[in-house]
Amino acid sequence: MASSLTKDSASTSGSEKTFFGHPRGLATLFMTEMWERFSYYGMRALLPLYLIAPNGLHMNPATATAIYSVYVSLVYLLAMPGGWFGDRVWGPRKTVAVAGVVIMIGHLALALPTQGTFFVGLGLVAIGSGLLKSNISTMVGQLYDGPDDPRRDGGFTIFYMGINVGAFAAPLVIGTVGESVNWHLGFALAAAGMALGLVQFLLGTRHLNERSLVVPKPLSAAERTSTLRKGMIWMAVAAVFYIITVVTGVYTLNWILVPITVAGLIIPIVVLARIKRDKELSAAEQSKMSGYIWFFVAAAIFWMIYDQGGSTLAIFADSSADNTVFGWEFPVSWYQSVNPVLIMALAPVFAAFWLALNRRGKEPSTIVKFSSGLVLVGASFFLFLAPLMIATDGHKAAAMWLVAIYFVQTVAELTLSPVGLSVTTKMAPAKYASQMMGVWFLAVTAGDCTTGLLSIAGVDLNGTSIVALQAALAVAGGAAIFMYRGKVKKLMGDVH
Repeated sequence: MASSLTKDSASTSGSEKTFFGHPRGLATLFMTEMWERFSYYGMRALLPLYLIAPNGLHMNPATATAIYSVYVSLVYLLAMPGGWFGDRVWGPRKTVAVAGVVIMIGHLALALPTQGTFFVGLGLVAIGSGLLKSNISTMVGQLYDGPDDPRRDGGFTIFYMGINVGAFAAPLVIGTVGESVNWHLGFALAAAGMALGLVQFLLGTRHLNERSLVVPKPLSAAERTSTLRKGMIWMAVAAVFYIITVVTGVYTLNWILVPITVAGLIIPIVVLARIKRDKELSAAEQSKMSGYIWFFVAAAIFWMIYDQGGSTLAIFADSSADNTVFGWEFPVSWYQSVNPVLIMALAPVFAAFWLALNRRGKEPSTIVKFSSGLVLVGASFFLFLAPLMIATDGHKAAAMWLVAIYFVQTVAELTLSPVGLSVTTKMAPAKYASQMMGVWFLAVTAGDCTTGLLSIAGVDLNGTSIVALQAALAVAGGAAIFMYRGKVKKLMGDVH
């Protein structure tokens, strides 16, 4: 990393080290996020394959998809309470440090060859990821002199590149070891990756802004006592309930999966309804929230399809794809490296393309970009119908079919996801400015929980009819937003 450090000629001391012209703390956070994403995406690439493998947990594909979907939805659902802990209890820096320890312990639990510790490990990784997700981004922002610092956007771009570097390398390393050598050794490698990230974070904290140590809105003594008491009561109720189900012999995995998926659908509705019904919001803010609900529902449909790239498509690849290139067979988990490498290749192209159109006054509106992303992700599942129909009577679909699907989904992501993040911040009521990013993550939760419920209900997500239905739903959703773009634009007010 030393080779990428330069001297900041603008610093008053003339000797302050920077990271590509940015504050030195960005290197610390970049590497922390890279290693955390390495551990997260490496484990995630193995998860559905381990769940269905004869030498793994040997579950049916529907159960594996449900578990995968619930796990991913939990990561995003817990981002809101994770941000709350950073704001009210520990401060961002301590929260990220604790999160790293929890994630590492979770991966170590996954590395133990027992089913009980495996599910405990999944829970710990989800909790740790939720704690880390919001707070590390907060610390990136704290490195700069407010939102008007000209380096801020570039800093976040470099930071997000760390995400994709980790996501790209993880399946190639962890996936290969897990599939070809030993599943649990692969999970142990994920723990080692998080350990490396945690060590360099602790060593590099001196480069972070001192504000990262501050708890912005600390709980009062009364609030702390009340929160602790309520938390203990709910934990006790849950413990008693599940002890009863085990003792009476009625417990199955669905006693865990169903409540989480239902909560993942109800919580976003409750949160949006609470904000929408807040009488303190101005008429303009109320109107923007009404407009935002269109984007939220569309995003939930988008993520429902997009996140099946790690479950439905991976399970199909494992059983029905010819996973070879020029006669050389590669691990199924390697498909999960396609998206991040395409993101790194195409993101600068998209940024330049939008800028060029903007200069000519022809850049599509937020609504058009959003509807296009939804139509494209639907098109990716229409494309999925081809390999599904090829893979019959013992035939195998070519690997390039799956690569093509991931390519279309990546283009869809680059069209919709950055716009979604931007419109979330722009349309957020002032009162809920710091919470709205968590609301955006709830769209991911809702989408994945829908997939989870379908799987729990026994729906074969690799069936042509359900794939076609989801594709049609996404295309119809995108078309509806486009058709009603005038109404949505009016609700958005001064947001363009």
